[in-house]
Amino acid sequence: MIAVLDYGIGNLRSAEKALQRVGGDARLVTEPEQAEGANGVVLPGVGAFGRCLEALRSSGLDAVAVDAARRDLPFLGICVGMQMLYEASAEDAGARGLGVLNGRVCALPPGPKSPQMQWNVLRPTPGRTSEMLRPLGDPRWVYFVHSFAPEQSGDVVATCDYGGPVVAAVERGRLWATQFHPEKSGASGLALLAGFVRACA
Repeated sequence: MIAVLDYGIGNLRSAEKALQRVGGDARLVTEPEQAEGANGVVLPGVGAFGRCLEALRSSGLDAVAVDAARRDLPFLGICVGMQMLYEASAEDAGARGLGVLNGRVCALPPGPKSPQMQWNVLRPTPGRTSEMLRPLGDPRWVYFVHSFAPEQSGDVVATCDYGGPVVAAVERGRLWATQFHPEKSGASGLALLAGFVRACA
């Protein structure tokens, strides 16, 4: 079973349905006990960093996310779900992130229109292998909707070009996270989600 953490913000059902489409037994969970025994955990997110964190903590599902990530259970963070894994964000200086990944989230580079709301091509990080990106074809077109992204770190496995390199995907062990939306990214996104389902199996 794949637990999709439902803390009441965003269209979480779209992630659940996309995982089911590629063969995953994905279920929305609203209480921590509903995630017990899960083979994988998905943390989606849409909207503002601080508001998402507040809702996640109010639901008690923050503990599920942190525990799964630290136990190296297959874990997928999507968009703001990825950003919440970091320590802080320029979007809301008063909000404390989950701190699973080191660093902070920054505004997109100046110049291009913000938010980035478009298809863009992933650029794999030279010298990094990635189980998450392995199933994707080339070029790897994916869909973004965001105004902020994590800063560069050793966990980054892909960037996109949007006024400069922008972090698009990170991977640490079985923790995967994407700034783009796999559930909205057509064949590439479904290939990534199918890979995640296999990792959970």
